[in-house]
Amino acid sequence: MGRGDLTNAEWERLESFLPRGGTRGGRWSDHRRVINGVLYRVRTGVQWRDLPERFGPWETVYKRHHRWSADGTWTRLLSRIQAAEDAAGRIDWDVSVDSTAVRAHQHAAGARKADSRGPSKGDGPGDEPGRSGATETGRPAGGGGPLGECLGRSRGGFTTKIHLAADGRCRPLALVLTPGHYGDGPQLQHVLEKIRVPRTGAGRPRTRPGHVLADKAYTSRHNRCYLRRRGIRHTIPERLDQKRHRKNRGPQGGRPSGFDRERYKKRNTVERAINRLKGFRAVATRYEKRAYIYLGTVTLAALIIWLRT
Repeated sequence: MGRGDLTNAEWERLESFLPRGGTRGGRWSDHRRVINGVLYRVRTGVQWRDLPERFGPWETVYKRHHRWSADGTWTRLLSRIQAAEDAAGRIDWDVSVDSTAVRAHQHAAGARKADSRGPSKGDGPGDEPGRSGATETGRPAGGGGPLGECLGRSRGGFTTKIHLAADGRCRPLALVLTPGHYGDGPQLQHVLEKIRVPRTGAGRPRTRPGHVLADKAYTSRHNRCYLRRRGIRHTIPERLDQKRHRKNRGPQGGRPSGFDRERYKKRNTVERAINRLKGFRAVATRYEKRAYIYLGTVTLAALIIWLRT
């Protein structure tokens, strides 16, 4: 077992949730070896062709990651692990929300604007078509062009932004990608609606945090109304211009929003979650042309954080 590979304990937790194969027959290449290959690349950021031989053909490793990013397998694995942690009472539902900009490598540009093809003509036995069960298409619907692939221009240059919600133990609960120049505030609702932790027994998945913490970028009236409508308590500081505007309106300005300074100190959990994610080099720099493949990379990094925390 190499450094950074799945341990026996981590593999035992993950093995029962993996796809068993499709309707076309044949066998998967060993799941553990291929996942370790994808994890090696996510951890080190090397090119797929430079994967060590111990992981098998690099094409198999890449195409497994491609397929599982397209059909949502990585996301389902993350949900299963989150469900097990919630059933054991190990999720702190004081959720913090923030974002981080990721520099895109020059090779991340150039994705075709319209590419509805399935697997390419060269797909052979190593591609394992149809075995993930959910889809056999080359990519999910949508995307195309810089904005469709979540690539934008900002002060950091050519960037993608990762919006995330983290629990009180610095683990990502939900992930959303946007172009790098998109603002944080408008994405609060999208991020919180991505939180969906299934129950291990009967009952609906848990989608509502116990408390939300965020910085001044999320202090808009729209966000506060959304949180109140869902019955979510929150700690978000007001900007100075909002305070002045409220005071200038006098009685019509309404009451100041409550702010718990001590509880707000806990918001550092999302910053620490971001640091953990960026410890994976293929997350800290985006190399993928397609947004859904990069999201699969970030989701796998989040899955490993959950397994090792």
